Amino acid sequence: MKILVTGAKGFVGKNLATELKNRGYNDIFEFSRESDPSLLEKYTKECDFVFHLAGVNRPKDENEFMEGNFEFTSQLLGLLKKNGNKAPVLITSSIQAEKDNSYGRSKKIGEDLLFNYSKEANVNVYVYRLPNLFGKWSKPNYNTVVATFCHNIARDLDIQVNNPDAELTLCYIDDVIVEFLKALEGNPTKQNDYCVVPVTHQIKLGELANLIKSFKESRANLSIPNMEEGLTKKLYSTYLSFLPENDFSYDLKMNCDQRGSFTEFIRTPDRGQVSINVSKPGITKGNHWHHTKNEKFLVVSGEGLIRFRKINSNEVVEYKVSGGKLQVIDIPIGYTHSIINVGETDLVTVMWANECYNPEKPDTYYEEV
Repeated sequence: MKILVTGAKGFVGKNLATELKNRGYNDIFEFSRESDPSLLEKYTKECDFVFHLAGVNRPKDENEFMEGNFEFTSQLLGLLKKNGNKAPVLITSSIQAEKDNSYGRSKKIGEDLLFNYSKEANVNVYVYRLPNLFGKWSKPNYNTVVATFCHNIARDLDIQVNNPDAELTLCYIDDVIVEFLKALEGNPTKQNDYCVVPVTHQIKLGELANLIKSFKESRANLSIPNMEEGLTKKLYSTYLSFLPENDFSYDLKMNCDQRGSFTEFIRTPDRGQVSINVSKPGITKGNHWHHTKNEKFLVVSGEGLIRFRKINSNEVVEYKVSGGKLQVIDIPIGYTHSIINVGETDLVTVMWANECYNPEKPDTYYEEV
């Protein structure tokens, strides 16, 4: 199948073309502002499907709305009609098409062009009125407020929140692409004459700003938000895509002494915390037990001995562990436990606890194994 993608260098176009290639579609005609205009004649002769994504939403002059959102659409459909090509056409419109502004009017006229073309040429068309899109490769101060917030917050730049209670409808780029691929297969999600992306998210502008700020703060407080909430997961991924390339890394606080070190890595509100423990040769750590806190130990380097003794019992249980064989050891409640470095190199252990450490309620009681 030969697929024409207009606006291929834009936010949606780049994501779509990349995923089409991932799915094994190799004949993709990518057309953008920089392309030789004569290529459109060739592409409209040969294509089997058209993703018409080209458009203007932040012009220097309002006349560019009509040029980018109406005139180019008219040219594209005229070439398809001239070449007798009945390939289905998908066009990206906007929820702004319902409003009486320059951008909305240009989008509405583009929609009407496509619907008329469908009737005249007996061609399947898919008109998507998209809400506020966000995701990787979007442009700050152009595509979406999410891109602007992510870009600025990642760089300690100010953001502007005029109305914190303003309601936004957001749609993630990956959900858009999934829906577009369904349309490519002839199975779009329709509501009356229009097609829709079925997965959208509602959030207030102030909440959005605070959530993205929390992503930046998580490097200091190590707190990772609950990713089960779909919007948070998608926004966090988007935020990371806006990190400056010289700022991918961040330091952790290592609590060091003569025995080695203990470093908290990740804290979560619902899934506990992950830490990295380093023990020097011959060192024993632990010798404590918990009422409710439970842990998992995973030795990733070195050789160790993990010992257990149930409280009020004399029987000691031992597990030998090493980085040569990755093995998770559960630390049950009511057992005092210790970990001993019995090797000649540092013993490195990844430790998970079902709750974040709280110095006011540590649930940790000293008792030697």
